[in-house]
Amino acid sequence: MLEIIPQEQLIIDQQLIYCGVDEAGAGPLCGDVVAAAVILDPNNPIAELNDSKKLSEKKREMLFPIIKEKALAYCIARCTAQEIDEINILNARMLAMTRAVQGLQISAQHALIDGNRLPKDLPCAGTAIVKGDALVASISAASVLAKVERDHDMVKLDAQYPQYGLAKHKGYPTKAHLEALREYGPTEIYRKTYGPVKALLTETA
Repeated sequence: MLEIIPQEQLIIDQQLIYCGVDEAGAGPLCGDVVAAAVILDPNNPIAELNDSKKLSEKKREMLFPIIKEKALAYCIARCTAQEIDEINILNARMLAMTRAVQGLQISAQHALIDGNRLPKDLPCAGTAIVKGDALVASISAASVLAKVERDHDMVKLDAQYPQYGLAKHKGYPTKAHLEALREYGPTEIYRKTYGPVKALLTETA
């Protein structure tokens, strides 16, 4: 059964195997949207977990290998820019999260999803939790994995496409990014259905 309930009403059944799920990269103009699912070990807690947006880049990078080492299981999954253009960003976010849960080495019995929506094809029961990335440790861990993996993607793409400055702004539509995009035009890594990219493609068509 899939349900959406407020955090204060969430009751954790200690007998179930829970995974936390979150995604990163909905706002940028290019690259994949990345999701992660994490099953934490209750006997091996991780200190300083929080919503990845509330952590410094240095802290996220520090936590990234610790989460991978201490978690009972984790999976990082994605949807490409091409998939985002085909099915839209909302559906791509949901699909990436489904893929992350499906890819866990240990099957979760219940998925705790950050936000107010649930993917349609989860392989287990699920609960959507608004601001779950700041309230539930496993979702916090997933948010860190997704964010850091996504940032690493941008650094790799920056090496291939240095003209855009992706390592600095991580693909978000900053002034510098939009100026570079206008000067050099979008490549295949860009989401063609996103406003600024679509506008440029329309101008040059």
